[in-house]
Amino acid sequence: MKPIWIVDDDKSIRWVLEKTLAREKMQFKSFSSASDALSQLELGIEPPQVLVSDIRMPGESGIDLLKRCKVLFPSLPVIIMTAYSDLDSAVTAFQGGAFEYLPKPFDVDQALDLIRRAANESLRQTGAASETGSLSEIIGQAPAMQEVFRIIGRLSQSNATVMITGESGSGKELVARAVHRHSPRSDKPFIAINTAAIPKDLLESELFGHERGAFTGAVTQRQGRFEQAENGTLFLDEIGDMPPELQTRLLRVLSDGTYYRVGGHLPLRANVRILAATHQDLEIRVKEGLFREDLFHRLNVIRVRLPGLRERREDIPALARHFLQKSAKELGVESKRFSSTALKHLASLNFPGNVRQLENLCHRLTVMAPGQQIDLADLPPELHDAPSSEGAPDWENALVMEVDRLLSGKNARIHEKLARRFESVLISRALAHTGDRRIEAAQMLGIGRNTITRKIKELALFEHDTDNPERQ
Repeated sequence: MKPIWIVDDDKSIRWVLEKTLAREKMQFKSFSSASDALSQLELGIEPPQVLVSDIRMPGESGIDLLKRCKVLFPSLPVIIMTAYSDLDSAVTAFQGGAFEYLPKPFDVDQALDLIRRAANESLRQTGAASETGSLSEIIGQAPAMQEVFRIIGRLSQSNATVMITGESGSGKELVARAVHRHSPRSDKPFIAINTAAIPKDLLESELFGHERGAFTGAVTQRQGRFEQAENGTLFLDEIGDMPPELQTRLLRVLSDGTYYRVGGHLPLRANVRILAATHQDLEIRVKEGLFREDLFHRLNVIRVRLPGLRERREDIPALARHFLQKSAKELGVESKRFSSTALKHLASLNFPGNVRQLENLCHRLTVMAPGQQIDLADLPPELHDAPSSEGAPDWENALVMEVDRLLSGKNARIHEKLARRFESVLISRALAHTGDRRIEAAQMLGIGRNTITRKIKELALFEHDTDNPERQ
């Protein structure tokens, strides 16, 4: 196998990757700058098996290196690393043809697995890097948000239908706008409609428009959202609340690409990309007969799950600072700041209203807080006694961290692995508590004797003495 090239101005990162590759007996070559690596590539020497590069370095950036690599060697897998894990970096990397996007600090095993996958796969690159223009309001260093960034990046050259799921207030429309902004339709309209906020009798006209005289009050012809979004993107928020008859009409549009205005007889063609969002579990609504199964499958081509704010607590300080700055700009006043104590308390809260609740809080504090520094005492009284993560058992917090770690590492069969570990701890501790008396341990756990015996054997809890009569 050809060597792996490592390009990073940080000596410690190069050292870690070098030691990891050497341990795996994989050849490597390191560079401290993009220009050094480019000079080697442009000499016409054999390219590396995989190129791993930082995104921000003095002189030429990792994106510059990526662009040049795609010109010289289109099939060369390039992994982009960055300590600045923002949406625009992820999108720019994927649009430039990156194989994968690796946020720092990374797990060494995760990086190694990524390099191996890149070395074993032949990439088909599409698109070229482009400037994204404006900063995104999607902020997130948490592993769950990094996965959202990756998906948006991979969708940047696609017109696929996307289903965005997440709790109310988690920012689903922001994700939809980001998908549109980084898509081939970015210079065309983005039209959003909340299907739950419009009365049932008016929703059909809102979506498809109406002809003059179609109903009482229809004094002129009116374009619907499909016409307004022609050649662009139509975002259907809270799709789970769409009435059944409208579901049928939407399915017809998605199936054959045509629709009629209310009261119209002339079919209209729809060249529109559909993004849908819901806070509900559509699979359950399908089972309950409240949502059409065929429409669900039409919409659920690619799914993006947006985590609740309590699942990404590490992002709360950055989001809070961002929203304070945004509110100050809107109000034309100097931006306020949170004290470290206030930020720590905010990061411990559950925020059932998610990002929207945090944004509204910051706007309220911009108006109401007396000083430039917002302290714990300045927070609304209801937040002082609000449920927080500090009340959660340590093992639940540890479980959350472990699940996030496994998900970010793209591990397989996570449920099976964690379930086995959970059952092993549960049963072994119960047996320890009862002096290895299985019947008593089973009673305490609320399971049968045969079940605990079977589990002990399946989990190999006592590999060397399972037949010990004292363990009965």
